[in-house]
Amino acid sequence: MPREEEPKESAEDAAWAAIVANYGERAVLDDQDAVPGGSHPEPEITDGAEPIPGDTIDEADGADGADEPESAYLEDEGRYIPPPPPPVPRPPLDRLIAWIGVFGSPAALLVCMIAGIQIPIWLGWAMVIGFIGGFGYLLARSPGTPRDPWDDGSRV
Repeated sequence: MPREEEPKESAEDAAWAAIVANYGERAVLDDQDAVPGGSHPEPEITDGAEPIPGDTIDEADGADGADEPESAYLEDEGRYIPPPPPPVPRPPLDRLIAWIGVFGSPAALLVCMIAGIQIPIWLGWAMVIGFIGGFGYLLARSPGTPRDPWDDGSRV
């Protein structure tokens, strides 16, 4: 059995060696720059691209950035600036009371229960009735049909 695995492993090793040999761009090495003793300087990788003018920083420009090289980025390039959003609409008083019943009653009961505050039994039942009544009112007032018959519910 070991003899059958050896060709398979050597084939895999050869495939990996081929992948590694053909991966990426080749570094250009000069034989004159080689340092004896096994340590070599960093190779210069060339991709054929020309250097961009103004890509280097001159010391005469000032190290504190007083010349404001980012001023080109600060200019308005005609980008779209959306208008301010409209104010949040306030619900009518009847729906506001219903929403307070739906969210406020359970929240108040939860806070009282966690804090250990004893409330009268009639107030607890009033909060339960407020929750059920508010939920029922909101459900009854919800429209049965969509505003737009061809609307699938998605909005941008």
